[in-house]
Amino acid sequence: MTKFSFQPTTIKNLIVITPFCAPDDRGYLSKPFEKSIFAEHGIALSPWEELRSFSKKGVLRGLHFQRCHSQDKLVQVLHGAVYDVAVDLRKNSSTFGQWEGFYLSAENRQMLYIPKGFAHGFLALEDDTLFSYLCGDRYDSPSDGGILWSDPQLAVRWPTERVEKVILSDKDAALPTLSEFMSQYGGLPDTEEKV
Repeated sequence: MTKFSFQPTTIKNLIVITPFCAPDDRGYLSKPFEKSIFAEHGIALSPWEELRSFSKKGVLRGLHFQRCHSQDKLVQVLHGAVYDVAVDLRKNSSTFGQWEGFYLSAENRQMLYIPKGFAHGFLALEDDTLFSYLCGDRYDSPSDGGILWSDPQLAVRWPTERVEKVILSDKDAALPTLSEFMSQYGGLPDTEEKV
């Protein structure tokens, strides 16, 4: 049996989580979320909605955020594997513009808690990758935004050598760079202040 574990990263409040898991000869029972246990570790996630995406190998989704109704997220892979990236865009953060990447898979069962004020995206490393997002606020179309995945200023080291080609939506291919985002918005709040 594996108990919950919460591992901090180099970016404040960005946390890698291993969920409770009880395996036996039939398979396993897993508990990915319990409000009180998360609260004991400083995470006050109040789920608003759960989203799931299904991707073939090479699909890159991101890097997405919302300027209003900023969503903190608990993300995990239910089938397949991804390279998951979170970028700190909190305007008052000492790690603004920094990113971290994580290999999340159905096999390792690790999850990532992403606070408000971050851009998020992933590269699917296997076909039939099923990805879950437990979000702390509603989707807000007017404030939906993002940063270009290949922005040289961010210099995210995506493991593109593990896929034949990167597959993007037209929307994600046209996202602005970090500099363009900064000149227009200056950063994201990490609370529900007006932007």
